[in-house]
Parts: sequence; C-alpha cells; structure tokens
Amino acid sequence: MGKNHLYRGEPIPPGATLTDLVGRSAEREVVENLITRAHAGHSGALVVRGEAGIGKSALLEHARSAAIASGFRVESSAGVESETQFVFAGLHQLCAPLLERASALPEPQQAALGVAFGLRTGAAPDRFLVGLATLNLLAEVAEDGPLLCLADDAHWLDQASVEVLAFVARRLEAERVALVFALRDPSDRDVPAFTGLPELGLAGLGDAEARELLASVFHAPLDGRVRDRIVAEARGNPLALLELPRSGQPVQLAGGFQLPDVLGVPRRVEDGFRQRSGSLPAQTQSLLLVAAAEPTGDAELLWRAIDHLGIARDAAAPAEAAGLIEIGARVRFRHPLVRSAIYRAATRPEQRRTHGALAAVTDPRTDPDRRAWHRAQAALGTDEAVAGELERSADRARARGGSAAAALFLKHAADLSPDPARRAGRALEAAYAKHESGASEMASSLLRIAAAGPLDALQSARLELLRAQIAFHLTRGSEVPGMLLDAAKKLAPLDAALSRETYLHALDTAIITGGLGGSRGVAEVARAAQAAPPPPGRPGPADLLLDGLVTTYTRGFAAGVPELRVALDAFCTDEATAETPGCNDTRRWLWLASRTALTILDDDRLWALSRLNVRLARETGALASLPAALLYLSSVSVLAGEPGRAAELIAEEAAIRQVTGGVPLRFGRLVLAAWRGDRTEAAELHAAAVHEASTRGNSAEVSLAEHAMGVLHNGTGDYAAALAVEERACASLEPPHSSLALPELVEAASRAGRPERAAAAVQELITRADAGGTDWAIGLVARSRALTSDGAVAEDAYREAIERLGRCRLVVYLARTHLVYGEWLRREGRRREARDQLRTAHDLLTEMGAGAFAARAARELRATGERPRARAARPTDALTAHELQVARLVATGATSREVATQLFLSPRTIEAHLRSIYRKLGISSRRQLRELQLP
Repeated sequence: MGKNHLYRGEPIPPGATLTDLVGRSAEREVVENLITRAHAGHSGALVVRGEAGIGKSALLEHARSAAIASGFRVESSAGVESETQFVFAGLHQLCAPLLERASALPEPQQAALGVAFGLRTGAAPDRFLVGLATLNLLAEVAEDGPLLCLADDAHWLDQASVEVLAFVARRLEAERVALVFALRDPSDRDVPAFTGLPELGLAGLGDAEARELLASVFHAPLDGRVRDRIVAEARGNPLALLELPRSGQPVQLAGGFQLPDVLGVPRRVEDGFRQRSGSLPAQTQSLLLVAAAEPTGDAELLWRAIDHLGIARDAAAPAEAAGLIEIGARVRFRHPLVRSAIYRAATRPEQRRTHGALAAVTDPRTDPDRRAWHRAQAALGTDEAVAGELERSADRARARGGSAAAALFLKHAADLSPDPARRAGRALEAAYAKHESGASEMASSLLRIAAAGPLDALQSARLELLRAQIAFHLTRGSEVPGMLLDAAKKLAPLDAALSRETYLHALDTAIITGGLGGSRGVAEVARAAQAAPPPPGRPGPADLLLDGLVTTYTRGFAAGVPELRVALDAFCTDEATAETPGCNDTRRWLWLASRTALTILDDDRLWALSRLNVRLARETGALASLPAALLYLSSVSVLAGEPGRAAELIAEEAAIRQVTGGVPLRFGRLVLAAWRGDRTEAAELHAAAVHEASTRGNSAEVSLAEHAMGVLHNGTGDYAAALAVEERACASLEPPHSSLALPELVEAASRAGRPERAAAAVQELITRADAGGTDWAIGLVARSRALTSDGAVAEDAYREAIERLGRCRLVVYLARTHLVYGEWLRREGRRREARDQLRTAHDLLTEMGAGAFAARAARELRATGERPRARAARPTDALTAHELQVARLVATGATSREVATQLFLSPRTIEAHLRSIYRKLGISSRRQLRELQLP
C-alpha cells in the first residue's frame, strides 16, 4: 500500500463521496497543518501530485472546507488544456475577486497587474514584477483575514500564470496565506516552475480498501474473479473504482465477459466516460462537445452556441442525469477526463463545426483572442484571415507580458498561413517569442521551420542573430561571438541600430567567453566591429560604449579611455535610465558598462554603475537580469571591504535564482570564499566552476576561477601556487577581468622570489594607469613597483600607494598595501615601523572579513613581538545575512513597504524580520536601529 493516499483507516461508508473520504486520510492532516500554520502567520505552499482520478481535487475540496471552517477566505483557479495560450488567464481567474484591494499597491505594481490582466494599457510588464504585485495583493487581502488559494489542474495553467504563482509560493513567509497546487503526475505538460516546492504525492488505495469502495457503489452480484481483476487493473485509483463498473453491462461484469483490454488507469477511466457519453442522444452528444470545446465554463456562451447549431436546450437533461455535467451559472464537468473523453471522441469535422459555432457567438470586441482561437480550430486547411487574427492576438499577448502565449498564437498563425513567406516570417517571430519566454530549445525547432523560408534579407539576418542568442543562452560557448559577428555584418545595411547592438553583444560575449576560441581574443572581435554602421540618429549610451570599446581594443588604452569615460557617464544620466520607450536597451547594457569601469580601473564609476544596475533591476522588477547584477555588485562589495553586504547580495541572488531558474552562478560565492580564506569551500566551488566552464569551452570563466584561487593562495602565503594560477589566468584573461589578476600576479611573483615574472604585468598596469589616471590605477602601479623594487625606491612607492589607495572606495587594496609594506619593513629590520603598518593591516583586514590576509598580518605582527588584537563581538553578529540586509535598508529610513519592494517580499514579511532583528539586538524601534553602527 502506498505511503500517501486519500482513503485509509476507518471503514468506507456506503455511498460515500470522494470528498467525504478525504477526512479519513493522512493527507487531511497535511493540508490542515498547512492551513493552521498559515492562520498563525506562517505562510506556505503545497504541490499535490498524482495521476488523474487519484483524488487531488477531493483533497483540494477538503482544504477549502477546512479553511472556511477556520475563517479563511478561499479563492481558486483551475487549468484547462485549451486555455494554456491565454496569457495570465489562470492568474486572473484567481485574483479577479481580490482586485478591489489593488489600489493599496505601489503604482508600478498596480500598473503591472492592470496591463497583465488587460485592464489598462502600458509597457509590457516584467513577469516577476507581476509576481511581486500578486504577492502584495494576496498579502493585502490577508490583512483582513487568512487566505487560501487553490489551483486545480495547475499543469494546464498558462505559462505566465505558472511562473507568477511559483514566484509567489517561494516568497511567502509571514502573510497568513496558503497556496495549494494540484498537478497531474505524470502529465504531458511538464511544469518545472513548481519543482522544489513542498510536495505531497498521492498513491492508490490498498486492495482491501479498494474492494470496500467498489462494493459501496456496485450493488449487483459481482463475480469474485471480475472484482479482483477490476481492483488489480484500477491500481487503487478511486475514480477508476467508481467509474469502471459503470462502463460495462451488469451481466458482463457478473459473468466476467468482455472486459476491456488493459490500459493505463486514467485512459481506462476516460474510455468509460466516452462510452457513457456515446450512449446518449445525438443532440446531447453535440451539446457535450460544445461544452468540452468551450474552456471558460460560460453557460450563456454555451446556450448561444447550441442555439446557433440548432440544438434544443433540453438536450442537456440526459447528460446531467448521467452525472457527466452540471449546468448552472457555470458549466462544470464531473471530472476533467469527461471533457477530454468527449472532445477526443469527436471527429475532426465535428470539432471544426463546434469551434466555428463558438467563434460565431464570441464577441470580437470583448474577447478577440478567444474568438481567434476558435476560428483557428475551425479552419480547414490554411486561412490567411484567421492567421492574421492570431497574429494580432500574439501582439496583444506580448503587450501584456505574455511571450509564451504570443509564441503559441504565432505558431498557429504560421501553420495556417497559405503564403510560404508569411509562414516563415510568423515562425521566426514565434521563435523570438519562445526565446523571450525562456524556452530556447523550443525556439530552435521554430527556427528550423522559419529557415525553410523564403525569408527576406532582414529576416534571414534576424534568424542568424536569434540562433546566436540561443546558443549563448544554452552554452555560453566560444563559438557565439563569431555567430554574432556574422549576424551583425548581415544586419549592417538593413538595420543599423540592430547591427550596432549585435556588434556590442558580440564584444560582450567575447569578454565573457574569452574571445573567438583558439588564440583569437576580444581584439579580433573589436577589429571586426570596426565595420559597424554609424548610429542612425543621435548616439546613445550603448552607441558610445561600442565605439569606445572598439577604440580601446584596437588602438589601445590611451586612445580608448577618454571615449569610454564619456560612454560610462552617459549611462548614469536620468535620461538614459528613465522608464521611457527606448531606454530598456540602455538599461540592459549597464552590465557591460559596469565591467568596462573595471577595465579602465575607475573605482568611482565601477561603484556607481554596479549599484545603479541593481537598483534599476529592482525598481523595474527585472528578475531575469537581477541575479547577474547582484553577483557583480557582490564582488565589488568584497573589494570595497564589505563582505557582509556581499554575502547578503549572494543570498538574495540564490533566492531569486530558485524562483527564476537558470544556470547557477558560482563566481560570487567563489570570490567571497577566496577573500575570506575558506580553503575547503573555495576548492569545491573552483572545481565545479572549472568543470562547467571547460565543458562549454569558456576559457574566460576558467581563468576567473583560477584568479580567485590566486587570491586565496596569496592570502595563505602559498606564493608559488598563487603565481602558477595567476600566470595561467593572465595569459588568457582580457580586460576587464585582467585588471584584477595583474596585481595578484605581481604580489605572487615578488613574494615567490621571481620578480622578473611580474615585469610584464607591471608594465600593463602602467599602461592602464597612464591612460586612466585614477587613484586606484596609480595606486596599484605604485604598489606593484614597490613589490618589485628595493631600498628608497620601494619605500617611496609604498607610501605613494597608501596615499593613492587611501582615496579609493575599494579599500581591500589599501589594507593589503599596509600588509606588504609592513612585511617589507620587518625584513628591513625596522620592527617598530613595521608594527604600525601590520597593526593597521590586521585591524582593517579583520574588519573586512579577509580571513587569510588577516591571519597573515597576525603572523607578521607576532614576529615583531606584538600580540594581535582579537575582533570584539558585535550584537549584529547574531543576525542572518538576510536580517542584516533588512536592518540596513530600514536604517536608511525606508518603510517596510519600500524594503519589501526592493527585496521582492511582502511588507508583512519585512515586519516579521524586524521583530526578530529587534529581539536579537535588544532594541524596540526603528529609531534605535538607525542609531546603531551597522557593519
């Protein structure tokens, strides 16, 4: 007997319904515990999985009854197979009764919901901003009392709704909200978004319980062998046990004759429903087919459709008497398998006739998309008029943020297009929409349809561009920059703006992957990008960045840095980052702009742009791009001496990545572990990162991982190992990443007694410092000269480095310069002066959490005869990274709602965190929190 099932324990009373039987199951306790915890302020979600007929809907009905009895408000949604392409249909079904509370949400969230539900016009919202709005809407409703949300047949919800509900389920904490999703398992439609949520798998009944249930609904004499066969073939499925006996004549069952062949249990049940519906009058069967083809359950629409077909309304009576359907204000089938059985039993001409009637009675003004869908199902062969309607439906879906729905409409439009050129063009647009929705592999199959053509020159170039974008998304391989260059070259005479953007994308991917493969690096990509057409209008920030990068990589830093400074400053203007049409492209290149600031060793612009990138991603709800922005800022925060903040950002990235999916990004954790001196974690992360990057042929990521280990080895004093990995890193890393590796190579070589191996690195730093002229660049050059010099030359260089780096934001280099200066002074026999430098280094490095470097400073300090001071414990040490992040934001004066918006949580969850923070810190107010010196 399975561990999880609905019917267990007490004897089953005759005539009991599925819902009645839930109360005697262990699963009842699971859902009741979820409801009890939500009532107490501990929100949660549960995914109920099981095959068709196993009792998922019954368990949801029990949850509804138990919640109502406990004072919950209950709202629900149900997926329907034919509704999967209607964007946010499932979410709207759930949230429509709650929208009177939407006015309490921040305006961007109100707008996101309004556009998503087609209630207002505006730019297509990021689906995760819709998720945040939904989370806060549920939390707002739950302020009046606990809320239970049910989603039955969630495997048939549209993709946009699934992504939003999965996001909400993972961000629930203290809102007095419970979510329960029922998914068919196995299903023809995978729903990976729910993976990782708490699950309850429903198995079948044991044999004894199955016999009792069978006896309760079948009162005629039943041959023992027949009963045993039914029980065996039902495999404990309650719906099968209730419905299979109805599909045969009593005499056949009693005598054991003409039992159907063995099929899967749900298929057997579906066949039983098909047989029962097939025995009804012809007009009743036609009425049932209309109801099955109309997914919304709108009774008025059903009556109009059957009137259009000339079906008498009293034809519904036999179907209701057979227990297959109920028609009231809404149309409800006994089970989803009834709907599928009826629809699949119909011939294609019957289905087309039915959809044609539904299209004829659907209002084209209020529901144009559903009308277009019915017309598509009614079409015989190709039909340009219907294809055009579907294309317009795709435009509306995209405008509401439904790329997946748009792709489905466009795929249908392509299938119905009589003209090969239009068919290929629509398939291409469908592929773009699929890629936008995250389904890159499915987009590739649509590209194959589009490639059959004919395509015009611009479409062919856009096809090549999308192939490259898909390849980068799936592999990040070294072949991608070349693919993008080919597409950019084709686009140049056709679409100058898109060509320039593609050239910039090629440079970006070359920096990420290490170039074109082999010995062909970023410089070769830049030389190819010299062929980019001029901007079609006034150059924007991305245009300036492209030109500056091309100049830098082809003519050197001296020529390129002035152009890059102008470009980076352009990204920081209000005009560039405003939420206006055309600015999204500017914001998406902030990632590259931030790294370009590292290329030219400009710490002020690096700090400003990396923070701006995170802030704008948060404000616009762009969770697809936020994880990478958070990880980059975490690495910058490590260099700024803020490991606690870096840990918060990494934790936030991990939480969002769990919601959005995608390839895990280990580099942020690796950098933090290396600077902290955590050898075990760093080694594990390094091995995983190198393996994954090597598999993809991504030399840049391999070298970055090597560089991180060089930092660790320099910290622990293993200079030979540091020299080996940093030489490998510098040999293949291009700017910007080499800007970090060069100073590590110089320190490793000088401390390993091989200063000659640092000469090239020093010269490269000098070149960049001469061009950039920042305190950070000049300070790193002075430090490198000091490490590779002796006597007064070295001392003067150390002092200049400390002066220059003391004016920089990235203070770890200042602390480490105090360390190497102190080490030099001790070797020179100047113990008292060394002690001052080493004490300063130890205090700074300890405060920064640079454990290995702090330990190195402590060893040197002890060698001078001084005992290093231990770090004093602070009250904030008791806070988790997430609590410290909340505390910092609240200490700035931000309200709970503002903090919640930044962290994609609800205000009630922020308040719960605040109560924990107050308790741990021994305070009771926001004012006291602001007065604390938070690290």
